[in-house]
Amino acid sequence: MLNEIERKEIDENMACSRNRSACVIEALKTIQKHRGWVSDEALREVSAYMGVTADELDSAATFYNLILRRPAGRHVIRICDSVTCWVTGEEGLVKRLREKLGITPGETTRDGRFTLVPIACLGICDRAPALMIDDDTHTGVTPEKLNAILDRYE
Repeated sequence: MLNEIERKEIDENMACSRNRSACVIEALKTIQKHRGWVSDEALREVSAYMGVTADELDSAATFYNLILRRPAGRHVIRICDSVTCWVTGEEGLVKRLREKLGITPGETTRDGRFTLVPIACLGICDRAPALMIDDDTHTGVTPEKLNAILDRYE
């Protein structure tokens, strides 16, 4: 069941638009912010609250690559795998992350600290290769810089 804070944030977003469908992504982001990911149960709760179909919510959630549809670690690493990042060293970063964390893209570390997710583009090609951890963007990342970056996230 949506809690009071979630309902309040969803209401604030819906007040900005006459079209409830235009508020779907923000509602999903609200749920993810408070719960860490968007479960099927949460989709049904938001659907009932907003008066939009669960299918509409699921379509938006699966299209928008910043919404997580399964449990994730405390910190989500989104590594850009666009052509620009690939050409500038993304494969080396993924290799180093696999070695250090013991996971491949789509997996979560055993301790629940990190989830590694590929993302099509972060839109900062001029500073590639890039990755995001939670809401923090890291650019010009090299395998040698990864340890220091990861150490910031407990």
